[in-house]
Amino acid sequence: MDTAQIEQILMANLPLQEVHVEGQDAHFSVIVVSDELATLSRLKQQQTIYAPLMDHFASGEIHALSIRMFNSEKWRDERGLNGY
Repeated sequence: MDTAQIEQILMANLPLQEVHVEGQDAHFSVIVVSDELATLSRLKQQQTIYAPLMDHFASGEIHALSIRMFNSEKWRDERGLNGY
């Protein structure tokens, strides 16, 4: 599984403004930008993001996934500070 496939799955299944995926060898990190999902608890955010990827966890294509969540406003601030 590559990063573009994960981005495509998440964008197709969740209400996201942006998603950025990095990683390899079944270990990935995602930056998710969603005003809707950012209002959820951390646990609910994680469950929501994992849901469309569960088949890939079960098959071993994804072993680990770290998640950073932003709403649009916080992402603009983060992007400005870190050069995304």
